[in-house]
Formats: sequence, C-alpha cells, structure tokens
Amino acid sequence: MDRSRFRPIVDRFAAQRIVVVGDLMLDEFVWGKVSRISPEAPVPVVSVTSQSHYPGGAANVARNVREFTAHIAVMGVAGTDSAGDHLLHLLQGSGIDITGVQRDASWTTTLKTRIIARNQQVVRVDRERKATLTEAQIDHLQAHLESITGEVDGAIVADYGKGLLTQPIADSICHWAHRHGKILTVDPHPHTLLDWRGATAVKPNRSETFIAAGVPFSDPVEPVVSDRALLEAGKRLLDRWDCGSLLVTLGEQGMLLLQPRTAPYHVPTRAQAVFDVSGAGDTAIAVFTLALSAGATPIEAAEIANYASGIVVGKLGTATVTAAELEAGLGQV
Repeated sequence: MDRSRFRPIVDRFAAQRIVVVGDLMLDEFVWGKVSRISPEAPVPVVSVTSQSHYPGGAANVARNVREFTAHIAVMGVAGTDSAGDHLLHLLQGSGIDITGVQRDASWTTTLKTRIIARNQQVVRVDRERKATLTEAQIDHLQAHLESITGEVDGAIVADYGKGLLTQPIADSICHWAHRHGKILTVDPHPHTLLDWRGATAVKPNRSETFIAAGVPFSDPVEPVVSDRALLEAGKRLLDRWDCGSLLVTLGEQGMLLLQPRTAPYHVPTRAQAVFDVSGAGDTAIAVFTLALSAGATPIEAAEIANYASGIVVGKLGTATVTAAELEAGLGQV
C-alpha cells in the first residue's frame, strides 16, 4: 500500500458532501471529584465541578464529519423537549445542516448523562423512551433524502436502536444509494438485526458481527486473520448483505477489513493511550466514509480511519479528531 496517498486523500475531505441518518442523542458529562463514600450506601459522593454537553449518537457522527468538511447534514427525529432544543442548538452552532431533523412532541430526545470523577466514569444515566416513526414521518424522511440527492456524495447510517430505523427504512435508504450511485456506509446495531443489502460498507464491532451473523461468540484469536469464527461470521454477513466491504472494529486488536473474493486485511491499532472508547466507532465510520468518498480504496480508508480512532480514544469524553491531528499523525507514517 502506498502510504504517500494518505495526505492527498485527507486533503480532499473538505470537498466531500455527507449526510448522516440515524438516532439523535444528547451526551451530558457531569465532572466532579470524590472525597468520601456515602454513609447511605457503599457508593462514592461526587462533588460536581462542571457540566458539558455534546451531540451524541448519529449527531456525534455528524460532528466528527464536520471536523473535516463544512458540507454535512443530519437527518433524524428529536423531541420538542429541552434536550432536543439543546441538541439542535449545538448542531446548528457547529455549522451542521439540521433541515432534515423532524421535531415531534411525543418523541423523547435520548439524554445520556455520564458522571466522571478523577477521569473515571462513575455511572451513566440514560433518559429515553423508544418510539417508532409514523407513516407521515417516514414519507417525510424519504422525500427529504430524495430532495438532497444532488447535494451529497455519500450517506452514513448510524443505528443506535432507538426506534428511528426499521427494515423498510433501511431498504429505502439502500435503494436510494443504489439508484443514485451514492456511497452508503452503515454503523449497525446488534439488536435491530436489520439487513443492509447493497451498502458500500458496513462497520460492526466484533460482538455485533457475531450477533448479526448468528454465530456463537468466541474469544479473540491472534493473529486476527487466523480467527476462524470471526472470519466465518464476517463471510456470512458479506453474503447476506451483498455489501462492498465489512469493516469490523476490534478494540485493542485494531480493525479487520473483509471484502468478497479478497484476502482478509488486518489493521493493527494505532492507539498510544486509551482514556475513553466512547464515540470511537463514530470517529471510525465518519473518517472511513470521508476517505471512500475522497477516492480511497477500502484498505486505504480503513488505515486512515484506524489512525483517527487511535487518536480519539486518547481523549476523555465524546471527542472528535481534527484535520490537523489526523494529518500530524499520518505525517509520522
């Protein structure tokens, strides 16, 4: 692989036009310090020092894309609650197009609150209520996606299992991408078990790969390309989804790229230090998609996405990777 191509590919990120479709959330971080154990129960007492909020779920994927290009839109549903207001304010303030976001008074915007003390997550509190789209909302989503066809080069679907995505909607998005020759990448959810037939690429993690393929889970194997159970699960998904490639994220083992009629390609992790893995998958799918859209081969895109993921896990909280950080990292290759 010619690593000298990395920089020109990343340089083309700014011209790519991407839309992200998926479950929108708000991430809240409560930062504090622990000085004692509660007399009421054997739990730490956290004295709050600050709070911060970031777009979460599919909104965080869009936020990751926004670090590299101004041509980014997001589609989904948000409630008319305060969390929805705050989320859309953050997205709009970041320069992300939110015209494709539908507001619904009966929809609860998912709010994930993480309490952090001494750089360690003490507990996470989720406030959510799963819902499904009405026929009118489905029609609106499909019509909006069709209306922006000429304004996008690729689409990312981020399924967090909160109710937005169903098989009919997945089929509609796949057909749209096929009809118009658009790059379509998917970050699937293990419990929705949706088919993504014809997608350009699907990016499950290791456990999601086994669940989706219906293969019994087994412990990781070294070297990764000798992990027969994982390879069998990946082959099943390639056949079922008829997708161009399957990028399996493996945590400390890096990534495994599987393509039809091609030898498996293992990308070792580039992480120097791991502080927080939350949002690492969002960074991976965002950068992988941008690279494909910018003309990278799947192997090149996987390598670049792996570098980006290695950077983001060294940050605390729902973080992103900047263009300058990625270029600096690639410059050391």
